[in-house]
Parts: sequence; C-alpha cells; structure tokens
Amino acid sequence: MSTVARKAPRTGAVTPVRRRGGRLWGQMVRIGLAAGRGGPGGRLRFWALFVAAAAVAVVALGAVAAVATYEGRAARNQARGPVITERQQEAVALWREGFDTVGEVPHTVIYVDPLKPDAPPPPGLTRWPSPGEAMLSPELVRQGRHDQITGRYGRSAGTIGTAGLVSPSERLAYVRPAHTPDTRARESWSYVRGFGHDYPMGEHLYTRPLAMVLTALGVLTGVPALALLAVAARVGSRTHERRIRLLTTLGGTRRHRAVVTLGEAALPAAAGTALAVLPMLAAMATDLRIPPTGYLLNSSDLRAAWPMTVAALILSVTLTVATAVLLHRAPRNHSAAQATQSSGSRVPRWRTVGCGVGVAAVAFSQYLMGEAALLVFVGGTVLMWALLPSAATVAARVLGHKLAAHGFRTGRPGQLIGGRWTVAHPGVVVRPAVALCIGLGLVCQLQIGNNHLGDKAAAARATEARVQDSVLSVQSRDLTPSSIEQFTRSLPAGSRVLALNTDVDQQGALLQGTCRTLRSLGLSCPTRPMTVTSDDGRVTEISHWYGPQLRVQVASSPPRLDRLRGSLVVLTSAPGRRAQVEKAAYARVPAVNVETLGETWLVGAGNKARLNNWTVLFGTMGLTLLLLAGGLSAAAEFVRTRRPMAPLVALTDSHQVYRSAALWHLTVPLLISTVAAVVVTAWHAGFLTAVLGNGGFSWDLLATAMCAGALLAVAAGFLGGAARRWPAADD
Repeated sequence: MSTVARKAPRTGAVTPVRRRGGRLWGQMVRIGLAAGRGGPGGRLRFWALFVAAAAVAVVALGAVAAVATYEGRAARNQARGPVITERQQEAVALWREGFDTVGEVPHTVIYVDPLKPDAPPPPGLTRWPSPGEAMLSPELVRQGRHDQITGRYGRSAGTIGTAGLVSPSERLAYVRPAHTPDTRARESWSYVRGFGHDYPMGEHLYTRPLAMVLTALGVLTGVPALALLAVAARVGSRTHERRIRLLTTLGGTRRHRAVVTLGEAALPAAAGTALAVLPMLAAMATDLRIPPTGYLLNSSDLRAAWPMTVAALILSVTLTVATAVLLHRAPRNHSAAQATQSSGSRVPRWRTVGCGVGVAAVAFSQYLMGEAALLVFVGGTVLMWALLPSAATVAARVLGHKLAAHGFRTGRPGQLIGGRWTVAHPGVVVRPAVALCIGLGLVCQLQIGNNHLGDKAAAARATEARVQDSVLSVQSRDLTPSSIEQFTRSLPAGSRVLALNTDVDQQGALLQGTCRTLRSLGLSCPTRPMTVTSDDGRVTEISHWYGPQLRVQVASSPPRLDRLRGSLVVLTSAPGRRAQVEKAAYARVPAVNVETLGETWLVGAGNKARLNNWTVLFGTMGLTLLLLAGGLSAAAEFVRTRRPMAPLVALTDSHQVYRSAALWHLTVPLLISTVAAVVVTAWHAGFLTAVLGNGGFSWDLLATAMCAGALLAVAAGFLGGAARRWPAADD
C-alpha cells in the first residue's frame, strides 16, 4: 500500500489516500505519458529524446544490416563455389579463374567450358554460355559501359542473376572461350563436378571481416549516438523538474520518480525508433545503394533478418528509456546569481601551454624524416587534443568578455548578458567545438592514411600521368606464336608489339622486337642484347619498371616469350586505345592479363582508398550526432538559465532580450568555434599529409561539417531564444 495526496472536496486540505500498489504505478506511468507528449516547457526534452532514440535505432539497425548482409553473402558464395575434382570422368565442366579491372577496380572473370551440356550451370545463370559468349553482372555492365566491357570478353549473352552474386553490386563475369581448350591448354584449367563449395572468388576476395565493419560502425557512429543519448537523458525542463520536486514533496521515492520518467520517455523513444525503421523498411522492399560507398544492399538478406530487426528495435527502445530513467537530472534551483556565476575555476596555465607545445610539435614534425616525423606528429596530436578543452575554455571566456564589453558600450542588454553567460558557462561553446575538432580530425586522418600511396604506387601514379595507357602489358601462359601473330594483326593502327622476358640469364630484362619496331622507338637493331638508350618516353617508363639494366635485341616476328616470365608490351600511337587492345587479347587467349605499367600497385592502393567511402559514411553520421549532442546541451543549458531575465522582459516590454541573449550566447560563439574547428582540422591534416609525403582528405567533408555546424548554431540560438510569453506563476 502506498500513499498519495489529494485535495478534500470541502475544505481543500491535502489528505493522504491509500491506493493499491498496481493502481498507483499505473497512475505514475500515465502521468509520465501525459508529460511526454512534448507540452509547453518540455518540448526540448521531448525532441532530444526523440532524436537520440532515432540515432540509437539507426546504429542498431545498421549492425543488423551488416550481419544479415554478411550471412547472405557467405551463403551465396558457398552455393556458387566450384567443387574441384581430380577425376576427369566425373567432371561436368572446365573451370578457370582470371582477373581484370575497370577503372582500377578489380573484378573476377570465370572461364567455363561445359563437358556435359545437360549439367546444371552455376547459380545465377539460366544456361551455359555458348562458345564465345559472356555473361556479366549488372553492376559490371553499368560501371564498364564507357570501357566497352560488354564486348570485351565476347558476345553478350545476358546478365548474371542475383542468386549468383554475393551482392547486387558485385562485378563478375562468366566467359566461355570460343574454342574448347586443347590438351596442353587444359593444364591451366580445373575440373569441377558441380557447385556448392566454399570457394573465395569475386567480391568475396576483397571483403573486410565483419568484426572490422561493426567496429568502425560502433566507434565512428555508435559512440556518438550513445553520447547524444546521454545528453538527451540529462536535458531537463522546468515542468519536468517541478513534477519531480512535487513527487518528492508528496513522499515519492526514487522508484516513483523513475516510473514517471519512464512514462515520460516512452513516447519520444517509441516515436524516434519508428522513424528510424523507415529506411530499413525501404531497404527490405528494394535493393538500396548506400551513398557515398555505392554498395547495393540485398533486400532479400534484410527481409530474412526480420527477427533480428525486431529484436534490435526492442533493444533500442529499452536502452533509450533505461538511460533516461538512470540519468534523469535531479531538480535544481536557479537564481539570478547562479545564472551568472562562473561554473568553473580558472584554467591552470600549464594546460594552455601544454596545448601550445602540442601544436608546435605538430608543426615541427614536417621538418623531420621517416618514423621520427610520424612519432612527433602523433605525440603532438595527442597532447593537443588532450588539452584542447582547456585552451578552448580560455578562448571562449575571452570571447565572452569581449562580447559583454561591446554590449555594455553599445547599450545592448542581450549581448551583455550573452557575453557574461559565455564567460560563466564556457562549456556550452567548448563541448560542441571540441567534439567537432577531434571527431573531424579523426575522420580526416583516417582518410589520409587510406589515401597514402607507397613508393611503388606513387611511382605507378606518376607513370600513369606521363604516358597514361599508351603502354600496356599483355601476359598469359597460353600465348603461343600463332596467337601472338593473330593478336598483333588485330591491334589498332600504329601499335607496336615487343616481347619482354625478365631474368634472362640473370642479367636483367630483355626487350625484343622487329627492327622496324625498334627503330620507330628510337632504338638500334642489335643482334646481341644491348642496354636500352632511347629518347622515347614510353621506353623510358618501361626501363623505370623493369630496371636500369633493361636490354634490347632484334628478334623475328612474332617474338618468342618465356612462358612463365615473359609478356608482350603493346605501345599504342595515342592514349585511349586500351579497350581495343583488351578486346583483341581476350578474343585470342582466355585469362589473359592486360594492364598498364604498375597497375597492380594502383589497384591495391585503390582498394585501400575506397575504404574512405565507409569512413566518410560512418564518420559523417558520427559528427552529425556529436554536433546534435553539443547543440542540445547548449540550448538546454540556456533554457534552464534564462528565467532570471524575466524582469528584463517586463522592463523592456519585449521578448527580444531572450532572442538577443541566445544569439550572442549560443549562435555567435558556436559559429566562431565551428569555423575555428574546421580551420584547425585542415591545418592539422595538411601537416599529416606533409609527414607521410602524399595522401589526401575530403574538402567536401570539411565544407559539409562547416555548414552543419552553422545550421546547428542557428538552431541552438532559435531553440534557446524561443520564448513567447512571460513565465507563468507555476513555471
């Protein structure tokens, strides 16, 4: 039995009434539900919990989508994997795997030749390709349209179905050679007796572990979402505090207050979670492309994961409500003196000096070399970020003093009050500024690290800039004199073909060609190997990649190749002929490798750099949540402390003083801190680029962050200054 108070019908006295426990708890919940509708005085708390619940649910659903996608990918990869056999009599097809690129993005080319035409084809194919036909994945067709990919491997016979792709965005090709491989060529082929074995191929070769994806999602987005939830749970309102104080006066325990808070948080938590589920429902209905990664989610994977989706939604609502209950703010009384009293002591001088030392270390690191430069940069960064809040506090107070002094001189009470509040409560400005600076700095540093090119990749990029695709390497173990001759006749006009054999007699690479070809490149026609001397830029690039000991020798046509260490070098008369060379090569030899000089290094660097798309995705979401947390905290603090200005409203007969104080206490300092955070991040990232020697970060991300910070500053000022009436007697 519990006691609550009610007013006697005749005398108006408060008398204790005993109710059953169940009815009392139900009444507490109903009180909280009524309060949670976002009425006057509680709108900011309602919307804070609403946004926080949506953010937590989005992260939870993102984790569900990742798990479901990986499970679906693994299942489809196993279903299509070839079952290799050594017994030729039970084989149903010949199988060979090759690789190719479109725009420095690799893809797998599967060569098949059925031995039993009535055998089922690989998953995703409605039939076996006919001789000389190719079936490509829809994404490969879309991305390779400008590279004439549909005609590169043979006649187009349609696209691969979803069942044969680990994801709708996979780039994959099934190709059947125009001629059945002979006995000698079959040495490079495998015999398969069916499909349904776990075999790494296609996009599955380049997939990062699920743990890495979940870690990135959790660190870059999940932690900011939890920070936003903690801030939202602590956001108070005068009506909320008055309600809690009244319950305490009536004898309510902490459990009673918790039940009311639970009811108050239930509605915004449910509404925010319901909003977050809308993108998931859309992804379940159709394959959605995730910007800026370009990755296509498989809708069937998400539909199959509906139990996990429901569990994640329940967990999100529960976490939001539980956090609001556990972290609800205890009632506090505010006075005019408290509103202007400094909330923190003087910042020790050593902290600002230490932050300056960190900045100096970052700047000095560019003058060092190797690991020493990186160590000094990292040490300076850690020191700078660790002491940045203290330095930002000092800067905020200086700014507040200047605003207050200017407001006093010009007779602007709003600016005077806003400046003094900034001096008294610098954390309102410091928290979002520091969060933006550190969060944006981490994202930019990850981008620079992923974009950093090693020595070989940097050299390949430089070669590409000089000769583009006018020098191509064509390599395959199946290149024969007859196929080379046919390939040479199929090349674009003006092309030259040479043979390049590496490690010949351990004396270096040997470049061979007809005398006419060699003379067209400014080379002599020695009958014995001689060191290359030529002014032709293409020959110079070849010598850069195959060693300064590159030699040249005249040879018959077609030139002979070492089967394992030999390749053809095709020099075109102008860039832009690669598609024609590739089509000619694939028409003669399956699984041939056509690439520019150093392209292997560029493909590896490109795979690493594409991680930046996911970094930008998760990092942008996290930065947005951090900015929201800082903005809500600032607006809530202003709303809590603006009551002492009520006499000024009466004196001026205008609520403009509210909006003016919010402008100078929130909007202006937040705008200045946003610009400062972006400038510091760009400066900091520039030094990391100088230390590493190359790399880059997204200027678009910095511009987006600046715009988001500006919008946040305006929104915080609007929320803080949105007072339209004199506070009522019970406010």
